[in-house]
Amino acid sequence: MTTRRRWPVALAVAGVMVAAACGNSSSTSSSKVTIEFATQGLGSEGAASTKVVNDFNKANPNIHVNILTLSPTANTAYQQLTQRFIAGSSTPDVITADVIWPATFAKSGWIQSVDSFSPNKSDFFPGQIQGGTYNGKLYAIPWFINAEGVYYRTDLVSQAPSSPQQLVQDAKSAMQSNPSLKYGLAFEGDKYEGVVTAFLNFAGGFGGSLDLKHIASTQNVQALTYMKSLIYTDNVTPQAATSWQEPDVEKAYMGAQTAFAMNWPYVFSEAEKAGSPVKGKTAWIPFPSLGGPSKAALGGDDLVINAKSQHADAAYKFIQYLTSSKVQIDRALSAGDPPAVKSAYNSQLFGQASYYQQEEKVFNVVSPRPVTPLYPQVSTVLQTEINAALTNQTSPQQALTAAQQQITQIVGSNG
Repeated sequence: MTTRRRWPVALAVAGVMVAAACGNSSSTSSSKVTIEFATQGLGSEGAASTKVVNDFNKANPNIHVNILTLSPTANTAYQQLTQRFIAGSSTPDVITADVIWPATFAKSGWIQSVDSFSPNKSDFFPGQIQGGTYNGKLYAIPWFINAEGVYYRTDLVSQAPSSPQQLVQDAKSAMQSNPSLKYGLAFEGDKYEGVVTAFLNFAGGFGGSLDLKHIASTQNVQALTYMKSLIYTDNVTPQAATSWQEPDVEKAYMGAQTAFAMNWPYVFSEAEKAGSPVKGKTAWIPFPSLGGPSKAALGGDDLVINAKSQHADAAYKFIQYLTSSKVQIDRALSAGDPPAVKSAYNSQLFGQASYYQQEEKVFNVVSPRPVTPLYPQVSTVLQTEINAALTNQTSPQQALTAAQQQITQIVGSNG
């Protein structure tokens, strides 16, 4: 793949600084400032970032942006940034941050609130703003959005399932009518961040959530029981899924081996490419709900400003440029990053990539993972306990009760 996959990851201490371009923040003259933009991205994503920086520099002669290239691996990029923050560096000024990072950065005093710039929060999808808000202040401007939804084969399933139970019935029917299918529903169940986002989606279908004070709620237990039943009772998901990650789910769907698959937006563009066995046969929806609103796990990247930046005004002007509708559409078409700005979902975008119309509906119901600086520890607990239930080591009730006890100890009264 030429575009960096936006797979969710848990934070870890790993890697060393491998930045490719280290500009400084000093002004080249009394009327011109230089800011540094730290971002990830290889292939078409890296090319898109280089282009937009060059375009901004040409349009803004008093501001010059240098690119600091971070590792494409999120864990390593996180470590590279924290090294700079801990050293007290005033650069990079503008930083690409995974959606689960801002709370940690804000708690540590490493990034500044953007409220003083009066951003129009209604420009973005509600779940993104929720994910970038910590202690009542907005610290992150969404750059592009990601969400986890359910793909299904429109040639095998006549219409979107309206409930979790209907999805199971449709999966079984598809397997019976098409013997070439190996699975009914593919999802990631390995012990890593992906199983947490998958659980968030399933929990939403039963009215549950990742509220840290109610992890063992009746609705969440129902959701985890449903996930386990998919494997051992309904037989629409293989036991191998307990070690599957996003690439495994993608392989199952792109190989026309499954009727349904839970995965991220990048699969849609892959499914619609020439030669794809599921081209013209794909739809994407939030995981269906029993009756309440559906939920889709939020992913993607935000833009944040270094708390020690000497050029915050210039940094925010650059962020405004990156989040303008035209620039967002250009990046969506060239690099495959779905726009964070709602106005970008228009005829210009749909005319060149029609699948964004379906993606917009999923983005409207995104739900962030718990917004807490302690999320890495919380996620580790959830990964372990959810996977333990899926691998038959414990019951869903016992797994979530154990998770609640551990999370309560981690977050205390701040959960």
